[in-house]
Amino acid sequence: MSNAKEMQSDEVLRVELEVLRQEHRDLDTAIAALADRTASDQLTITRLKKQKLSLKDKIARIEDKLTPDIIA
Repeated sequence: MSNAKEMQSDEVLRVELEVLRQEHRDLDTAIAALADRTASDQLTITRLKKQKLSLKDKIARIEDKLTPDIIA
């Protein structure tokens, strides 16, 4: 892969990473708001928590791609 193409790919991953991080924060806020309600919907909260975990996994995979392997 050419260096310019690799840099472009890294930029795309960084943008995607930031979008996923924002979605993760938004879900966190939504979960907290639902949990604070007296008649909270546990099924919805559980679904949102699973979605949040999935985003966390995607974030970790992208971070791994962006972090160069260091041979010790």
